[in-house]
Amino acid sequence: MTVVTQPVIRRVLEGCGAPCVETVTAEALHRDCFCVAVDPDAVREQVNGLLASEGAPSRLTDAHAHLFAALPIFVPEHTVRQMESAVQALSAAVATPAFVEAALAWAPVIARHEPGSPGGLLGFDFHLGPTGPRLIEINTNPGGLLLNALLAKAQRLCLPSLSTPAASGEAEQAAIDVLLDEWQAQGGRADDSLVAILDHAPEQQYLYAEFLLFKRALEARGYRTAICDPGDLRFVDGALRLGEERIGCVYNRLTDFALTAPTSQALRLAYLAGAVALSPHPRAHALWADKRNLTLLGDRSFLAKAGLSPDRQTLLTEIVPRTVLVSADNREQLWATRREWFFKPAAGFGSRASYRGDKLTHKTWAQMADQDYVAQALIPPSVRHTGPESPPLKVDLRGYAYQGQVIFFAARLYHGQTTNFRTPGGGFAPVLTLART
Repeated sequence: MTVVTQPVIRRVLEGCGAPCVETVTAEALHRDCFCVAVDPDAVREQVNGLLASEGAPSRLTDAHAHLFAALPIFVPEHTVRQMESAVQALSAAVATPAFVEAALAWAPVIARHEPGSPGGLLGFDFHLGPTGPRLIEINTNPGGLLLNALLAKAQRLCLPSLSTPAASGEAEQAAIDVLLDEWQAQGGRADDSLVAILDHAPEQQYLYAEFLLFKRALEARGYRTAICDPGDLRFVDGALRLGEERIGCVYNRLTDFALTAPTSQALRLAYLAGAVALSPHPRAHALWADKRNLTLLGDRSFLAKAGLSPDRQTLLTEIVPRTVLVSADNREQLWATRREWFFKPAAGFGSRASYRGDKLTHKTWAQMADQDYVAQALIPPSVRHTGPESPPLKVDLRGYAYQGQVIFFAARLYHGQTTNFRTPGGGFAPVLTLART
């Protein structure tokens, strides 16, 4: 991330005609600063150049018109430190035997298989409120890191003193290091085997361009790489294969987290046999991304029994909003107080089948009774104005991290109940840090 010092931010505000130049806050910048910007069209053209150079049959379409936002999000340095400390505390909590036992109790059986690695890159999603950052959820296959690094490289700032963030190149390097470390931890790297970037019908995925960015970065490091569908794989003679090529490592972008789909069976067999390194893997998803785990991570009594230090107990009970399992015993009460809650499926992803309580209908509520849901205390997101006459957009902040260390921060701007890439002016946005000199 770029560190923007207070004197520079004051000049930025003066250039925007902002009224608040003596006491600079992120809120003031989000309300008044529109000149520090990127050019989304230029970034999309860079991505299209990548697609063409790789022989991809498609370009970014109208569906990607709002993939990148023009305006950055400003985050105070102390808020960044809070989020980094929260990621470290969460990592300590998840590593405790008490947490592992509790999380695996409601996880699928395959999660009990220990492949030997932490499980790859994680995405920690925060809302930034008046009382500080609040963790909304954790993901094990967070998309967007390399696209956001590309966005940072293309940043067009109104002041020459604010140059391209150095962290953008470091983020790409770190993302590849994570994958290679996972491979090494799960049995070692074989130079003659392929790295497979895996998803269903990959060329039809919204973030397919990011798969190509990973492929290019891996090949630049000397690793042969293929992008493929799980149905293309075979488990033959103790090896996972694409055609006749042996696969040594799979960068897993599937949402079939427990590998239960028929097309995932070759991968499942190879993974359980220790014949391929898989990242992220089912155990990581069970320990990190199951929404039921948030009922433990924000519970001081559980954290104390798990042996977490008192300062980390305090931090997590502040950062993790109250989360409860939806059950027959509390459904009536949760319905009555639904405006105070956000409801999420336990194994959900991408905000699918998630609902703000004030938007729930009786019909949807009845349908949810057959699924595992959690209710999370509603934490309104902060907002970013995109122009003097434009309605404000909501902000989610994501920290990409590995083994308790944040690699990169990026934001998403959107309108609606949940994040999306359909909002004019919205999409991925760069994060700039407000730091005092």
